[in-house]
Amino acid sequence: MRSRLRLGALALGVLLIAGCADHFGPGLVQLAAGRGWEPLPIQNWVVNDGINPKAMVFCTPQDCERPGVAALLSFEGREAADMAKTLALDPARLAREFSKRPKAKQAAKPASTTTVSRFKQDGTNGILVEIRAKEGGRLASTAILYARKDNTLAMAIAVTDDSQAAQDFARATWASR
Repeated sequence: MRSRLRLGALALGVLLIAGCADHFGPGLVQLAAGRGWEPLPIQNWVVNDGINPKAMVFCTPQDCERPGVAALLSFEGREAADMAKTLALDPARLAREFSKRPKAKQAAKPASTTTVSRFKQDGTNGILVEIRAKEGGRLASTAILYARKDNTLAMAIAVTDDSQAAQDFARATWASR
């Protein structure tokens, strides 16, 4: 769990430094800057073909009761088809990817448990991935809402330390699209 926290802190630091590039996304209407949510730079750091970042925001512990990160993405072509299939048929695979331990630590007993459940938002499919530390009970929750239309998959993702808040942030992100 500590390595994930260090990785998360490092990623946030890199994103904040990248913010100097002045390529910020548009933000999200329902997770507005006036409520502590700040847009992150997205135009140059997503380099995977087929993934289109629309907006990404974060809220720090100083600004929000429930700090977190939320993003609105779309996938095109083959990536859209592959992601839609994974979300529909095997969301546990995504959960395993979220909770993979570094190879050096894989032989040791896992220090966390991962659960996957489904939820709905006005007919839109959602997945909730919860990773809970076995010691201390700390929780990381990722909520994903998604829908496919033609050759495009739209996805709202939210990550925080509370399952209900993650779902609420994902719903707000989805509504802001």
